[in-house]
Amino acid sequence: MQAVELICKKRDGGTFSTEEINWLIEQYTQGTIPDYQMASLLMAIYWRGMDARETSDLTLAMARSGEQLHVNTVISPVIDKHSTGGVGDKVTLAVAPLVAACGVAVGKMTGRGLGHTGGTVDKLESVDGFTIELSREDFMRILREHQIVLAGQSNDLAPADGKLYALRDVTGTIESIPLIASSIMSKKLAIGASHLLLDVKFGSGAFMKNIEQARLLAQAMVAIGQAAGVHTVAAITSMEQPLGRAIGNALELREAIDILRGQGPEDVSELCYHEAAEILVMTQKAATLAEAEQLVAQTIQSGAALKKLAEVIAAQQGNAQQILQPELLPVAPVRSMLPAPRSGYIAAINAEGLGLASMSLGAGRFKKGDPVDHRTGLVLQAKVGNHIQAGDPLIEIHARDEQEAQQIQSALLACYQWSDHPIKIHPLICDIIRP
Repeated sequence: MQAVELICKKRDGGTFSTEEINWLIEQYTQGTIPDYQMASLLMAIYWRGMDARETSDLTLAMARSGEQLHVNTVISPVIDKHSTGGVGDKVTLAVAPLVAACGVAVGKMTGRGLGHTGGTVDKLESVDGFTIELSREDFMRILREHQIVLAGQSNDLAPADGKLYALRDVTGTIESIPLIASSIMSKKLAIGASHLLLDVKFGSGAFMKNIEQARLLAQAMVAIGQAAGVHTVAAITSMEQPLGRAIGNALELREAIDILRGQGPEDVSELCYHEAAEILVMTQKAATLAEAEQLVAQTIQSGAALKKLAEVIAAQQGNAQQILQPELLPVAPVRSMLPAPRSGYIAAINAEGLGLASMSLGAGRFKKGDPVDHRTGLVLQAKVGNHIQAGDPLIEIHARDEQEAQQIQSALLACYQWSDHPIKIHPLICDIIRP
């Protein structure tokens, strides 16, 4: 085979065979195919697309490009969960320990934040001493002993995806459903869970800006999972405004703790409890959604869910006391309240804008490798649909100094739209894609 022949084939609308896809990924991973040829091929895929079989073959080839954990051979059922990312998305921090406390093992590798969407790794590292980088042996041991492990993404998993993603990032080929789906699913298949729940977000704070794009991506990933023998379900959820009230690492961890205590904001709590219940039905821990929801409620009320989060934190060398007493988590030196500029109903909140504002306070990275200040961020005092008076609290700013807190205020206010009339609130969970 020749790379240039395959580039021309896809450029002209052709379909790759399984053998051709396997060859391309193997040769690119080994460095035989140079970046300039792969960049050309990615652009051809961007314009011409891939059918379901090609997308599945691409995913499997990328999954096989490096280490595979096969966690379902150690413990089964074992669930993995993935969110396509958003602002204030602390769902994994609550759902993973909640499901584990209900008796379903969770083997989760997660990433750092880049851009306006936060990363679960950064939130977990708000805890003193917490170790995110685990060897394969430690990953498996913690999973067996505690039924839950929350580790950082291994560079040995799906290395072809790492190379391809870096190339897509600088060649204008990110927004391709087959390439996004194969990127996400290759890492999931390399972990080897028996069940996978996907949270595919759309809206101002998400990567997919409309529900049609999100549905196409969800359907593609569910099809890939099923073809690979992994029971896969996708929830399509709204990210038109930040999820919950907290934006920022330690702040979001505190909110996740509140959710596990049954005291979290209504929107994010409802999403967490629903996704946990969905997992319990998927894994046959509960026969119906109603039975699963009852089990979730019991696990919250008994305190078992919060104890499970403290347990995995301790297992990974973190200070579990900070989970049981969240007031011990790091706190920003400056807390400043931004008042509402007018009376009325909040009509819309630009989630991406608030995410970027939080980054400027130090809560995120503008480029890979930037340090993160786990203390900083924002806490929303009102959400879309709420009616407030001029001068009422709008956002609590958690900053490193007074100057940063002052400088960010105009950018925050620009993220809000107002109405004199009541606003209809759309449901957070818009659809569930099942096999």
